Amino acid sequence: MRTIQFREAICEAMSEEMRRDESIYLIGEEVAEYNGAYKASKGMLDEFGPKRVIDAPIAELGFAGIGVGSAMNGNRPIVEFMTFNFALVGIDQIINNAAKMRQMSGGQFNIPIVFRGPTASAGQLGATHSQAFENWYANVPGLKVIVPSNVYDAKGLLKAAIRDNDPVIFMESEQMYGDKGEVPEEDYIIPIGVADIKREGTDVTIVSFGKIIKEAYKAADELAKDGISCEVIDLRTVRPLDFDTVIKSVQKTNRLVILEEAWPFASISSEISYQVQERAFDHLDAPIQRITTADTPAPYSPLLLQEWLPNANDVIKAVKKVLYKS
Repeated sequence: MRTIQFREAICEAMSEEMRRDESIYLIGEEVAEYNGAYKASKGMLDEFGPKRVIDAPIAELGFAGIGVGSAMNGNRPIVEFMTFNFALVGIDQIINNAAKMRQMSGGQFNIPIVFRGPTASAGQLGATHSQAFENWYANVPGLKVIVPSNVYDAKGLLKAAIRDNDPVIFMESEQMYGDKGEVPEEDYIIPIGVADIKREGTDVTIVSFGKIIKEAYKAADELAKDGISCEVIDLRTVRPLDFDTVIKSVQKTNRLVILEEAWPFASISSEISYQVQERAFDHLDAPIQRITTADTPAPYSPLLLQEWLPNANDVIKAVKKVLYKS
């Protein structure tokens, strides 16, 4: 096993797949000459050339549309957004073309395309650069949505996304690009739609995904000092969502806390809560608790931002609440 950075895992996944399949190419702002805004495509221009690693103008609608059109014609594009906040400019191509083309064409066109880039907050970036969009895209039939939380998962899931014949939204984090983790030397794939139990426990189930799951790990460590055993599930994919793993865990622990870095209304945690009460209501010994950002645009002030974001203390309070120890 080697230890590499998150950005290196992303680069390796793309490069290995591009060596395997000449129909794969990368397009986006600063992906070529600058080696990527976050250096996630470092060295790829030198290896694959300007026809397969393409610097796009600041026109997300345009290069998202180029990606969709080329996917309809036999290519397998990777479209990088410098941030998914900028993907709002190209969202018409993602939702009205990429997600719907297979059905609208009666199955004549697959759209094997990956849209990838960072999501959610990354410090003092202000209200328009700190938004989480995974629940937006997960609302759309025809899209698959992946939000990895660590280096190993990121590489295996991105390779799976690139090989998939449907459009995939692959969401990263600016604050994770420097994270380090172990990955194998050999090729590996992590299947889309399979959650991972990162930590087994018996008293309460904590479900999360993406970088915010780190707060769940901190909380679980602190709660363990009080003899509280937390089972932590990393969804990894939010569409399709692995409800079976969540349900099985709740049937064991009888309590559920959901941690999500997004606004509360119509969130991923809202859907999980519905599915659990529908399929495992009799196993619940306490109401489900969910932890989200505050229901406001992200503040710029670091003190307000700290209050806006969920943290380990919020998780600890929620766990004690479902255990009636608050």
